[in-house]
Amino acid sequence: MGCAVSKRSERTPGYEDPNVLAAATPFTASEVEALYVLFKKLSSSIIADGLIHKEEFQLALFRNRNRRNLFADRIFDLFDMKRNGVIEFGEFVRSLGVFHPNAPTEDKIAFAFRLYDLRHTGYIEREELKEMVLALLHESDLVLSEDVVETIVDKAFREADTKDDGRIDPEEWKDLVLKNPSLIRNMTLPYLKDITVAFPSFLGSSECEDSEL
Repeated sequence: MGCAVSKRSERTPGYEDPNVLAAATPFTASEVEALYVLFKKLSSSIIADGLIHKEEFQLALFRNRNRRNLFADRIFDLFDMKRNGVIEFGEFVRSLGVFHPNAPTEDKIAFAFRLYDLRHTGYIEREELKEMVLALLHESDLVLSEDVVETIVDKAFREADTKDDGRIDPEEWKDLVLKNPSLIRNMTLPYLKDITVAFPSFLGSSECEDSEL
């Protein structure tokens, strides 16, 4: 009762069947439906076109679309798997799946590597590492002197660059993370383990929509 009629024709662009997405991610089909409710809210926060634009993504992360951050931009770029400037529902769920507590550690390591590989060369160079460290510090509202930042970057780069070729390849990155798990701590969002518990209001909405499909 009180549920708005939901038709397949009204589904957002890039919508994928919950069962298909559940099979490809750690989420259950009901959790995918819950994520669809969240997706619809985000994708209509600025432009009501059923797609998440960068400004909407920025607003969801910071509640302030005027605050730009390299970290947020990189996350958006990786969620935007088709590289067409927007995030579709399928991309949203598949990308969020990497942050699920049950997602394979190797997937988290690979995602984090691509996050730091700013220039898409297949390697992490020292300047890229420094840019991301600065972005993460900015995101955490931490202010460190240039000397301290340089020391942090130098230490991390020396530890990771075991082949001493001035860059970090995927194998070196994996070894570094396995020795320092805290590097991918932010790659796990505990509340994703049960969306319908974390966001109980979503469950009623998703069940309602399920009954009307």
